[in-house]
Amino acid sequence: MTNPFKSRSPDLSGPANDILPVTPSDSVNLPHVALALYVERGGFVSFVSERNQTRLVELADHSMLPVGASRVNATGTTATGIHALVIA
Repeated sequence: MTNPFKSRSPDLSGPANDILPVTPSDSVNLPHVALALYVERGGFVSFVSERNQTRLVELADHSMLPVGASRVNATGTTATGIHALVIA
């Protein structure tokens, strides 16, 4: 099988190369800044943006939030099945 990512440099204009499950926390940042967040079950997502601003958004089931996020806060987050799309 050929791997189209093998000779490609990680780039913000390209796709994420991994998706990581997120455990919301009010104090622990994600291991990598997410390019986007995906939620399986909708609700509110409280997160800290890449610009260090706390935001609260409501998302539907199976939604993608295309924003840089360094943390998903536990307080205020009701959505579940949250995943971070990253370049790791």
